Amino acid sequence: MATETIEATDHKLLVAGERLETGDWDEVKSPYDGTIVGRVPRADAAVVTRAVDAAQAAFEAGEFPQHARAEVLDRAAHIVSEREDDLTATIAAEAGKPVKTARVEAQRCVGTLTFAAAEARKLTGEMVPMEAGPAGEGKLGFVLRLPVGVVGAISPFNFPLNLVAHKLGPSIAAGNATVLKPAGQTPISAIKLAEILYEAGLPENWLHVICGSGSEVGNAIVEDERIGAITFTGSAPVGWQIRSKAARKKVNLELGSTAPLIVNDDGDWEAAADKAQIHAFSHAGQSCISVQRILVHEAIADDFTTRFVSNVEGLVTGDPMDERTDVGPLISPDDRDRVKSWVDEAVSAEGELLTGGEIVDDGRCLAPTVIKEAPRDQKVWCEEIFGPVATIHTFSSFAEGLELGNDARFGLQAGVFTRDIGRGLQAGETLEFGGVLINEVPTFRTDQMPYGGVKDSGNTREGPAYAVRELTEERLVTLQG
Repeated sequence: MATETIEATDHKLLVAGERLETGDWDEVKSPYDGTIVGRVPRADAAVVTRAVDAAQAAFEAGEFPQHARAEVLDRAAHIVSEREDDLTATIAAEAGKPVKTARVEAQRCVGTLTFAAAEARKLTGEMVPMEAGPAGEGKLGFVLRLPVGVVGAISPFNFPLNLVAHKLGPSIAAGNATVLKPAGQTPISAIKLAEILYEAGLPENWLHVICGSGSEVGNAIVEDERIGAITFTGSAPVGWQIRSKAARKKVNLELGSTAPLIVNDDGDWEAAADKAQIHAFSHAGQSCISVQRILVHEAIADDFTTRFVSNVEGLVTGDPMDERTDVGPLISPDDRDRVKSWVDEAVSAEGELLTGGEIVDDGRCLAPTVIKEAPRDQKVWCEEIFGPVATIHTFSSFAEGLELGNDARFGLQAGVFTRDIGRGLQAGETLEFGGVLINEVPTFRTDQMPYGGVKDSGNTREGPAYAVRELTEERLVTLQG
């Protein structure tokens, strides 16, 4: 059974209230079979300047109060829900994400916009207890939370709808105009979401969508001094390079990880194995918090490994448009070949290949792969795989498991299975990650929670309530009585 397909169509840039063509086109192709999903115009730095001109003018003119922003976001959430089938098909076609996973992403987008609408309604500052100190006697103090002005948003390919919503929803809720550069591989979902926001009543000069290369369009967004904040999701090298180029801006980075799952012998290892089967390979492992390093207590390691590998071998790999498919293609042949080479290197270095490791489906996909005890200097341990690969390592004590979990330059989310509340608290205090999830895999995310990392994984927290804080400025006001 296959889902509906989308017609290959030319899409236009959304700039300064116009549907813009540039004369140059980029083809958006299916990662699975290379068929053309659509075309988008390729912009340059001059188009970015035009968009920022219009965004700055719209922001300075104002006339977009909190209640109106909330109403736009609520209406957009409703329209997304109505168009779930089309958006699902678009995600699956351009990202190669299995359609049943793409459908969940479309549904999550509804929630992300709804939570952003709630933040628009309750956006406020706070009172300052001025008279708590002698110098403040007779004064009233409060903090206003004000928009930064124009936000530059750069989104990744792996969640082409919901992560765009995580950029646009909070920016709109905070009262900012936004210039968005979607991922070159998956721009169509972003364009459709922007059109939905316009249909919901968003003034068009408050949002601009520009497609093009990172070296030209991305750099133009980062370097324009009128943009007050950059919000970026993507690779660590690119993210930190952006941070170095924009020292005077707010730069909010949500980057990669080598997410550990720590399964202690007092934990529900059966549940851990079943959840890891899904969350190590969903969207072919192309998630910042995909389960990558599975650390299992030696007392249960054999049983866990047997169950996990059996689960993985039952996954269906193939056409993302087929409802039966669990694991689709990587985003490009180059990425497929990179991940395959990392697997081969680990096996050559005496990692034990338990399943997978080969290219299947006439060269379109990499089979879900599990490697046991790969040396810790191998890329499958110390670099973000971003592919359908999980590694298994054993430990002999809970403390050693936590130490292995921390053996990473990344720190986005970690999962720990234990029935001991004391060990759970110990993990929360010890693991150097933005989120520590007890009796859950590190891939878990609900869209209203604070989500972000430390170390090389970033410097911000997403989730509408937290992103709104990042995209506003605080201004103290005092009144003398």
